Amino acid sequence: MLDRDDDSVEIGPPDKRTTLLFLRNHDRKLQKLRLHIDVKATDRSQAEELERLLSLGATRVDIGQGEDVSWHTLADPEGNEFCLLSGRADP
Repeated sequence: MLDRDDDSVEIGPPDKRTTLLFLRNHDRKLQKLRLHIDVKATDRSQAEELERLLSLGATRVDIGQGEDVSWHTLADPEGNEFCLLSGRADP
């Protein structure tokens, strides 16, 4: 399930038992996040998901993770960091 409007995106399984709601915040990010999100695609490869996320406005971020890691560190358009993990998650 994916519900979207101009100021929010809600994602979760079709039964909506547990969802994540992301709300747009127009305030500038001032400090490190207290919550870290790891993303793992269910229906495509890590490379395909990386391409999709970058096309939606994510950017690559170097936080000292090195080049030999299996994940990609990204930031959303507001600068909030998250990681794209390798492999696929069970849907």
